[in-house]
Amino acid sequence: MKPYKIISYYLLMLTAFIMSACTKMDDYKKKYEPNGPIIYPGKLDSVQVFSGRNRVLLTGLFTSDPKIVKYKVYWNSKQDSIVTPVTRTSGVDTAKLFIPNLPEGVMTFEVRTYDGEGHVSIPVTLAGNVYGSLYQSSLINRGIAKAELQTDGSALINWADVNADDGLQSMEIKYTDASNKQHDTLIVSLPSGLSTSLPKFKAGGVISYRTSFKPNKTAIDTFYTDFQDHSVKADVTSIYLSNTGPFQRNTYDGRWGTLAAPWITNAAAKNKDGGTNGGYSSDGGGTINWETWNNTPVVDGIVYQATSSALPAGNYIVSFDSYSEVQSNSSVYCVAAAGNGIPVLANLSTALGSVNMYNGAKVGTTSPNSREVKTFTFTLTSPQVVSIGFLGNLVGNGNPGNYFTVFNIKLFKN
Repeated sequence: MKPYKIISYYLLMLTAFIMSACTKMDDYKKKYEPNGPIIYPGKLDSVQVFSGRNRVLLTGLFTSDPKIVKYKVYWNSKQDSIVTPVTRTSGVDTAKLFIPNLPEGVMTFEVRTYDGEGHVSIPVTLAGNVYGSLYQSSLINRGIAKAELQTDGSALINWADVNADDGLQSMEIKYTDASNKQHDTLIVSLPSGLSTSLPKFKAGGVISYRTSFKPNKTAIDTFYTDFQDHSVKADVTSIYLSNTGPFQRNTYDGRWGTLAAPWITNAAAKNKDGGTNGGYSSDGGGTINWETWNNTPVVDGIVYQATSSALPAGNYIVSFDSYSEVQSNSSVYCVAAAGNGIPVLANLSTALGSVNMYNGAKVGTTSPNSREVKTFTFTLTSPQVVSIGFLGNLVGNGNPGNYFTVFNIKLFKN
């Protein structure tokens, strides 16, 4: 066969093969695409899901295909869905859809777009977190390391440090100032070293505060703890007590005497000058003092004063600066009791609070006895007048005998 005839032959065969292949492809399209080729509208781009309280915010961009007329979001294994119409412009359009009433947990969403002829895009699938009552129940107010009234009248709040990833956003504080003006202050959170000063704070008052959280940085909803009261430690001595040291006297013999009002001294406390004086000494510039010199015992001796008005409900600290040599055969207590008066030793258990001044030192020595600040606490569940004072039972013990000295006394609301 001549060469040109061979070439013509192969060209003829190739043409026949191509025509056969096209015929088979056409047959395939006719079988599986009876209505013509499949058309896919442009999908939603840059899709994001933002967490919320039993809801999410879904966003995305329409960057192509001006024929899109709506998009549909499925969730809950496609059992639930929302259809949102779209009006395209000549530029990039934004989808923004809130999906409400979702259960707490991880949710998977599928997004498809549609054109006017019903063609549907390929799906875009992504997951997001939904937060609700379980997350809410896990939240607690930010801790307060210290809250104290300052000498300038402000309240200083030192916040406990927190983890930077805890989602804590802020603390809202409500309080009353010294002029009875109400304040509502928002404190932006810092993870560590955070302090807040509340000017002209009302002594003896409390702050009420709550903490806000976001479960993650892009969450659309903020969660809040309940408001919680917190006391501010304040020296309320001058509000409720007077003649608190150096102590002023009523009667006086040159060293011993009785305390001036509002202190009340019972007869058992007057163990000097034949029962005329006792409970006061000029030592140290004016102190509360008992001393059993020359076998002059004190049996249920009491000096006390009642608060000038009812103390508000709350926690209190009684603090006093003292020096004592009280032996095991004697006892002196600082006592707080409800109402007017403090109990004798047999009824001490009825007191709101007390502390024993026994220190085990040998009379006449200088160690381990020393001047020291002692404290005790008590709590009021309702407002009431409280009496604060000293109860003494000191036996006569020769020279110098048992003794104690109190230089001042203070009351703190904590």
